[in-house]
Amino acid sequence: MIPASLTSISFGISDAADIIATSILAYYLLLLIRGTRAVQITLGLFVLVVILALSKLFHLLVLATVMQYLLLGTAVTLPIVFQPELRRGLEQIGRGRLFSRPAGETDDEVAARQTAIIAQAAFAFARRRMGALIVIEQQTGLREYVESGTALDARLSAELLLAIFNPSSPLHDGAAIVRDTTIEGAACFLPLSENAVSAERHIGTRHRAAIGVSEQTDAVVVVVSEETGAVSIARAGRLSVQIDGEERLNKVLSAIVRPPRRLRGPVNPVLAQLFNRMPRAVDRSPKLPT
Repeated sequence: MIPASLTSISFGISDAADIIATSILAYYLLLLIRGTRAVQITLGLFVLVVILALSKLFHLLVLATVMQYLLLGTAVTLPIVFQPELRRGLEQIGRGRLFSRPAGETDDEVAARQTAIIAQAAFAFARRRMGALIVIEQQTGLREYVESGTALDARLSAELLLAIFNPSSPLHDGAAIVRDTTIEGAACFLPLSENAVSAERHIGTRHRAAIGVSEQTDAVVVVVSEETGAVSIARAGRLSVQIDGEERLNKVLSAIVRPPRRLRGPVNPVLAQLFNRMPRAVDRSPKLPT
């Protein structure tokens, strides 16, 4: 028997339109925060809500009270925490770019071209004794660092990287941030590592910045010393030994730079685009040689 309360529920065209509109809004809100730390913050808020629900379910009054006040304080600070995303969303709505969809590309082709170009440029810097700092974005977004420098949104090429880090260029002082085959920004400021081990090694500011951003994100950083021409990689707060040879650098980068995982099979393109942009929870990539 179906309860009478359920038989009285009516579902019409307006209800279906309401659900579809809400789903589309939620989808584009997820696109708005993709590639930023807001994703991790949102997941943290979801965990707090789950804890609150479980505490009420099992009548844990003290824990429920604490979680209620904690969520209340968090809700007050949300506009401050998400201020960059809100500003960027309003700008994109004004420019009509929020609902645009970029063309897809094969992951293997993107990763292979990206690593080959960066390896070629790195040893061009090394031969000319030019310092360089190239940050390769992974799953954690680097938009806040891009916004600290000069946004480029330019196609990745060795010639452009050489022009950026040319000592006479106004963009050479700072880092270049690369996402897929696009140079998102140049002259970007990175956080310096405060690790005592890195300080004791008497490394320069460029190397400390490479270690610093790799400590706070999952980015892979290629750093070239201006004094010695040595090429190294920083990842997970660790700086590798000097890498000899363009081919070896290309192989190391190919092993640790993770192409985004995409859905297989005949999946709806809108759903595929949404799930492809979700962060991966587990890092199974190999460690750097040190």
